[in-house]
Order: sequence, then structure tokens, then C-alpha cells
Amino acid sequence: MKDEDLLEAVFNRVCESDGNRRLNCAQAFELAKELRVDVSEIGRICNRQKIRISNCQLGCFS
Repeated sequence: MKDEDLLEAVFNRVCESDGNRRLNCAQAFELAKELRVDVSEIGRICNRQKIRISNCQLGCFS
């Protein structure tokens, strides 16, 4: 899958508040499953676009 397609899919799920962009961890896993990509690809896109992962299922992010 092309990065442009991944980026568009991620931005369709992102919530924006107070100037911060966030993606819920469960949504990241769900999106990866839907797109049939490794969740690390979603994380890579988020890191590059400065999108924070929130509500981490492992408690790693807040």
C-alpha cells in the first residue's frame, strides 16, 4: 500500500483538539487490520505526521 493511501486513511480517523492530532490506539490496530498492514506502518505514519497515539492498550502513551 502506498504511503499516500495510508496517510489518507490515518487522517480520516484522527481527532484534532487544542491543536493536537491524536489517534486512539485501538483505532490504529483496527485500521492496520482493515488495510492489511502491520501496525508499525500506522505508527510510522503517525510519527512522521506528529500524530500522538492515545489511550494505549499497554499504558505506554497518555
